[in-house]
Parts: sequence; C-alpha cells; structure tokens
Amino acid sequence: MGKATKATRKFAASGQLKKTIEARRKRQEVRRKSQARKSSKTGKSRTKPGGEGSDEDEVEESNVSQKKKGVKSVDDFLSGAFMEGSDDDDDVEEDVNGQSEDEDMSEDGDDEFDDNASFASVDDLDDEGQAHLLELSKLAEKDPEFYKYLQENDQELLEFNPDTADGHEDMPDEDMDVEEETTPTLTKEQIREWQKALLEHRSLKALRKLLIAFRAAVHMNEEDQVLAWNISSSTVYNKVVMSTLKYTPVVLEHHVPYKTLATGKFKPPTQTPKFRVLQKMILAYLHNVTHLLSQLTDTELLRLALTESAKIIPYVVSSRKAVKVYLKKCLELWSSAEDDIRIAAYLSVRRLALSNDDSILDSILKNTYLSLIRSSKSTSAHTLPSINLMKNSASEVYCIDHSLAYQHAFGYIRQLAIHLRNSMKIKSKEAYKQVYNWQFVHSVDFWCIVLAKACSTEAEEESGKESEMKPLIYPLIQVAFGAIKLIPNSRSYPFHLQILRSIISLTKHTSIYVPVAPYVVPIIASIISPSSKPKSSTLKSLDFETQIRVPQQYVKTRVYFEGLAEEATYLLAEWLASPTVHGSIGFPEVTVPIVIQLRRSLKAAKSNSAASGTAKEQNIVRTFLERLEESAKWVENLRKNVTFAPGKMHAVEQWEKSLRDQSKEAPLGKYLKVQLKAREKRRKLLEKAQAGEDDILEED
Repeated sequence: MGKATKATRKFAASGQLKKTIEARRKRQEVRRKSQARKSSKTGKSRTKPGGEGSDEDEVEESNVSQKKKGVKSVDDFLSGAFMEGSDDDDDVEEDVNGQSEDEDMSEDGDDEFDDNASFASVDDLDDEGQAHLLELSKLAEKDPEFYKYLQENDQELLEFNPDTADGHEDMPDEDMDVEEETTPTLTKEQIREWQKALLEHRSLKALRKLLIAFRAAVHMNEEDQVLAWNISSSTVYNKVVMSTLKYTPVVLEHHVPYKTLATGKFKPPTQTPKFRVLQKMILAYLHNVTHLLSQLTDTELLRLALTESAKIIPYVVSSRKAVKVYLKKCLELWSSAEDDIRIAAYLSVRRLALSNDDSILDSILKNTYLSLIRSSKSTSAHTLPSINLMKNSASEVYCIDHSLAYQHAFGYIRQLAIHLRNSMKIKSKEAYKQVYNWQFVHSVDFWCIVLAKACSTEAEEESGKESEMKPLIYPLIQVAFGAIKLIPNSRSYPFHLQILRSIISLTKHTSIYVPVAPYVVPIIASIISPSSKPKSSTLKSLDFETQIRVPQQYVKTRVYFEGLAEEATYLLAEWLASPTVHGSIGFPEVTVPIVIQLRRSLKAAKSNSAASGTAKEQNIVRTFLERLEESAKWVENLRKNVTFAPGKMHAVEQWEKSLRDQSKEAPLGKYLKVQLKAREKRRKLLEKAQAGEDDILEED
C-alpha cells in the first residue's frame, strides 16, 4: 500500500481506530460464538486451542476464539504495555509449579474469563490493523451501501494503513518528536472513571489501565522509558499513585482470594487459573512499587506505599527475584528511615515472613540480622532509640519459626564465640577490637532479646512445650561472660555493664538463674576503695547507655566514679529484685556473699586515704546494702511459716509463686522503684539538653 496520508495518521493517533476495530471485533465474536455453539452440538470443533498450524485462517480463527472468551491469549497478555521497561523479565518467567513459560502459555491460553479479565494491551494494533484492512476490502461486496457512506463521510477510515498506525508505546526512535505530540495527557476525570469501575464492578480492565498509568507516573522523569501517558500535574500524579496503591489489593482480593491459615500464615492462590493470567501484571506492579519506594520523599505517601504493597505479598511469593528485590528495599528503609517508616517496612517484612515458604523466611532472617549489625556499627544518643527499635522488631521475626531461627542463632552465636576465642589467643589491641565494639554488644543484646521472647515462661506456657531455642541460652551466657573477662580494667567497665544489662533482661524473662553478682560486685568494690584518689573535674555526667569505653579525660575522675557507682549498684539491685532471684526460697542465702564482700570493701575504705574522695559512692553502696539486708530478713520472716520439707518441690514452687507476687512490697523492690524514677528523670533532662532546651528559661 502507498504512504498514509496525514488524515490517516491523525485518525490512528486520535484513538478512534482502536474503538472501530473493537466494534468490528465484537461483531466477529458474536458470529464466532454462534458457530462454536453449532459445532459443539454436532461434536465438531472448528478451532485449535493453541492456535497451531501455519495456515493464516486457522491463526485468525484461534485469535477470534480467544476474543470470544473475553480474554486474549497469553502471548497477547505478555506483550502488555505495563511490562515494557521492566527489570523483572527473568523474574516473571518463574512459575510456581516449576513449569517453563512456554508450558504455561499453552495451558493458560484456554482459560475462560469474563470480559473484565482481558489484559491485552494496545500493542496488538498491528495485527488488528491487518484484520481491519481485510474487512475493508470485503466491505464493498458485502455492504455496498455502508461502503458508499464511508466514502462520503469517513474517507480516512478507508485509507487506513496499518504500517503507519503505530501505537505511541512502540514508536521507533527516529519518531520521538511525533511520540511526544501524540502521548495523551492523563486527567483526573479519566482516573475517576477507572475508580468508579473498580469500586462498582472490580473491573480488571480498569485496573489494567490504572496500572499502565501508574507505571507512567513511576517512570515519568526517566528519559529511557517509553510511557503511555503524559502526567503534567502533581495533583494527577498523587491521585494515580494513591488510587493504584489502594485499589489494586482490593481488586486482586476479589478476583483471586488467598487463604489465611490458623497459624497466621497464608497460602498463595497459585493453583487458580486466573492467578496464572494475572501473575505477570502483579509482578510488574510490584516492580513499579519497589521502584517508587526509591523515589518517594513524602513520609505519608512512602508509608502508604509500604502498607498497601504488603497486601499483595501473597501473590508474589512464587517469584524469588521479586521477593528478593522487594525485601532488600524494605530492609533498607527499615534500617535507615524515620521511625514511622521503619515500622511500616518491618510490617511488610513480617508479612513476607508469614509465607509457607521456608526459603523466604530463611532469607529474611539472614538479611534482617545483617542489616541490624551494619546499622549498629556506631552508636550515639541519637541513633540508640532506632537501633533498639530494630532489635525489638527483628526479634519478633525470629520468633515466628523457632526451629528455623535456631539454625541462624546457633551460627551467629558461634561466630561471636570464634571472635572471642581469637581475641583470647592473640591478645593484641587489634584482636581485642574484634570483641570490644558496638556490633558485638548489640549482637549479644539482640540474641538475649530473641531468647527472652522465645523461651519466656509465658510463651512456653502458651505453646505447652519448651522452645527449640532454649539450649542456646547457656552458650550465649558463656560467650557474654568470656567477653567481660577479656579486659578487666576500669576503662572497659561500661562494656561490662552493657553485657550484664542484657543478661539480666534475659534472666528476668526466662526464670533461669544466672550468677551475675561475681561480675558486678568487683566493680563496686574497686570504686569505693580505689588505688588512687579520684580527680576533680567539671565534665558532664557520662552516659553509660551510649558508652562502651571510658574516654581518656574521664579516667579516675570523680564524676566517672559517681556515675559508675550508681549504674553498677542499680544493675545489681535489678538482678537481685528479679523474680528468679528474689522470688526464690533461698534468697537470704544468695545475699550473704554479696553483703560480706561489700561490707569488707567499705571497712577497707576507712583505712584507705585515697577512698576519702569517694564518700558519696560509699553512701550509695551503704543505702543499697541496708535495703538488701532488709529484704533478706523479710523473706526469712515469710519462710518461718513454711511447713513442707525441701524435697516437696511442688510445694516449694507454689510458695515461690506467692513470694513473686509480693516481691514489689519488699524493701528492695521499693528501693528499685525509687531508683527507676530517678533514672527516668535524669534521662528526660538529658534528652532536653540534647534538644537544646533550657529549663530555667521555660520556668520564667
């Protein structure tokens, strides 16, 4: 055919060509449907399901048969405009049942859905244009009156040339100027129409159009992308992004519902025919959402993208590459964004971990721990709250499957032990740094949190059995105590207190007795009876929560000794007041060596001239000892009424349970409550100081 006229190109670009072709296709479908019914009655089939054969008529019949069913073939679907430019080509080729893409296409081509299930794109204009040209050539013979009408009123349609009627999404590079002129501009009215169809009919056609517009919004500022829509307004951009994020999960849940098991995990709808057809589109949508997460700066929109994308996770877990990319982006936000975004990213990761695929959970556990350790390399008063949030949220993921988490915990705790062993063998400054660093501290604390949640008495009572992770408590405690013994000098005391704080938290939740006193009492004794008199200093108080090594200017200063005495005494009181220790029938006997050693240190301080500068520290220890001795007498008085023998373990457990319920009324419990309030007050003052607030100015 000759070169198309300007009117022909204008007609093709206006969108009327597509409507005309669709109208003629519908008439063909009606005729084919009638013929198919007649064929089914006589037992004769006129079409082949796969469109096989080299004859053009058979191919035409197969394509029309697919139109009759309301869905294009999988070949047509896979060529959708929303898949162009996607990086997930390798990803979407993976099939749930391990079948190749060709096998899936041969099966999916026969699935029957309603008209809304059609996800064919405008890329099929070339084939449809050829069919339309054939219809025009026969029109003069079949309907001469209508042909004459077209000659008089719509000559452009008769002059239609399929070779020059390329869609805007497949334009060659040399026609980029034409593409920019013909790319339609997306309006709010069009989005409203799609929203109406989605709300009223859960239309998959409307969803397909919305996803094409969503892809245009995500890649609108990228020069190497060929887009279906031009978005020139920020209002339209926000509307199409928010509409896609909110409506996509709703429509998918309507057409392809998934099952939620009693354990909280979900079962993907991989066996349903509709899912096979929709899978490519869903993966393309997830790819665009992941790309969007890298671009957004608005906190609310970013949180919405994470929240809504988590709802489509059951539909994408069959694709390993898609899961890997999405998980990587979520963990990146979880370890670096604001707290609200961190929580939303964590919920997305947890949703992903609830799949029935152990390999996905295995990858999540590994990458979550590595992200945590990387983020905890340096710790300050500003980063500590975020690191604590990460540790607490990551521990929840590790408690989903104890048997699988055991394998990871065993390997990482063993890694800590190897670092400790190497440091003990080499005994060099560089070797010590392998242990005395923030990553080691946070790692020990993290595993204490995980084991405290997994092996707590409440969790074991609820499950009715002992956790698979409980055998890891002993090696973790051994590694922690080994790290404390590695460097026993005073500059490393903050590191010791960090480790001891984690161990105490573990003992409080698991009701396992761990002898902490031998590691705390020597610290207190060295303070109240030092080898040299502490130096006066105007330095501010040292924050022991954000320090693992004392700065040089604080060494042997009075402000350091005072802070260390308060911190060490508080930790010792917290351990003694825990249900495991204070709730034991043998509590008075546990306190005896502690009282003797501290009384001996206080007595030695009287004859030590250097201890004259530690009067305040000595008073702190004396007050603590008084409360401790009172608590021991309080338990002894309750124990006088005991009538059972030590061998009656059931009776002992019942008595200890009643003792734990009354432990808050004990003198040591009241002392600890007062100390906790004082520490909370100091913490708030420190936060105000860091924020630059002045209490004096506020009072005025």
